[in-house]
Amino acid sequence: MRILIIEDEKGIANFLHDGLTEEYFAVDVASDGKAGLQMALSNDYDLLLVDWMLPGISGIEIVQQVRKVNPKIPVIFLTARDTVDDTIFGLESGANDYIKKPFHFSELLARIKVQLRPQNSENGFLELGPIKLSTETHQVFKNDKEIILTQKEFSLLEYLMRNKGRVCTRTSIIEHVWDIHFDTDTSVIDVYINYIRKKLELDSKELIHTLRGVGYIAKEDS
Repeated sequence: MRILIIEDEKGIANFLHDGLTEEYFAVDVASDGKAGLQMALSNDYDLLLVDWMLPGISGIEIVQQVRKVNPKIPVIFLTARDTVDDTIFGLESGANDYIKKPFHFSELLARIKVQLRPQNSENGFLELGPIKLSTETHQVFKNDKEIILTQKEFSLLEYLMRNKGRVCTRTSIIEHVWDIHFDTDTSVIDVYINYIRKKLELDSKELIHTLRGVGYIAKEDS
């Protein structure tokens, strides 16, 4: 899952980047409003973390502009403004949630997980045939036996399972599992798919299907 942080305080931005990367997110950072707006409008993100007071363009303006083209993307405001009126104004401007500085990373992470909770999950689990993936604990099970995946393997499998039954193109996989600066050679996806299949003991026609020249699709076998 890919998150854009728009935050001009370098210390906070670096802290969030490192913390979210450890939680298996692909993370991009913009340090001013203009750059943040451009990135938000030109790339496909799963969630935005936006500081209210930014140089150039305010967080409020960014959210209002983003909402015109992407009304569904989750947005969480990060701000030192703490009055009830500020909170109401921020939410009415298009934010899904609002967290006041200073905050605990664990609370922010919990709020992010709520916004990204997949509709097709049950109790924080995604299911694909005998495979269960916990979005909360980052564990994967097959027939109740835990399968140990690397961080990138987990992120790739999670993306496919969140989009179960839908085609995941190579471009979308690179954008959501790797970050914006990743090499455009998408052959690495095939390598990681093979790693996942091997660990889950799947053949090429089972659960994770290859669409030649397009990408992959996760679906229960008929």
